[in-house]
Amino acid sequence: METKMSFRLPLILATALAAWSAAATAETIKIGVTPGPHAQIFEAVKPIAAKQGLDIQLIEFSDYVVPNAALDAGEIQANSFQNQPYLDNQKADRGYKIESVGLTVNFPIGVYSKKHKAFADIPEGGKVSIPNDPTNGGRVLLLLRDKGVIKLKDGTGFKPTVLDVTENPKKLKFIEVDAAQAPRALDDVDAAAINTNYATQAGLDPVKDPILREDPKGPYVNLIAVRAADKDKPWVKILVDSYHTPEVKEFVLTKFKGAVLPSW
Repeated sequence: METKMSFRLPLILATALAAWSAAATAETIKIGVTPGPHAQIFEAVKPIAAKQGLDIQLIEFSDYVVPNAALDAGEIQANSFQNQPYLDNQKADRGYKIESVGLTVNFPIGVYSKKHKAFADIPEGGKVSIPNDPTNGGRVLLLLRDKGVIKLKDGTGFKPTVLDVTENPKKLKFIEVDAAQAPRALDDVDAAAINTNYATQAGLDPVKDPILREDPKGPYVNLIAVRAADKDKPWVKILVDSYHTPEVKEFVLTKFKGAVLPSW
């Protein structure tokens, strides 16, 4: 017994030392996410990244404005919550030097109602809330245009506003609200456009509950963003590669059952 233990002890010590060394040399980064799917997906990414020496700490933000400000200020090293049109708009408005380094998932936006079972049931002059940021508000207007509810000016691109509505046969009243507050608006409007992450937080089913739902197309795939100065650092590749794994894809498909779609 003593002889066996004498051989095993150095092996145990060596294994423990290797584990300690890996932990000691692990690089820690803070990633900003919004609550719900983005945070849940990154919980699945964390152990994969940890095996590659990257320790991920998640910082949750309750809105869409602060994560880019925090990233630009260096308070976090990356964020995962936005699509390219939104990032482009933030960079143009605020001068952020932030870049996309990898695609993540798509969240088809939906229009929900507590009062009507179909969008056609909304009466003339009905109130419809839309997100008050140009990108997500524009998504909803494009959705309504594609469904034949309204018409928009030609050449509005991906960010039309209510001022670009040229025909509105039902004289719908568009109420602009902060995206995070959209679920609360449901009681006060005929219908509310709600981003998937906020819909799931509010207990809504983004596949079954919407009375209108965006087709999973266009530029609205979400992304991982970092500061431009960091985009070529080794940890960025580890981060993106850890996200773009079969294990994470399977997690997304199983967990969200079509409400969130892998886009890599």
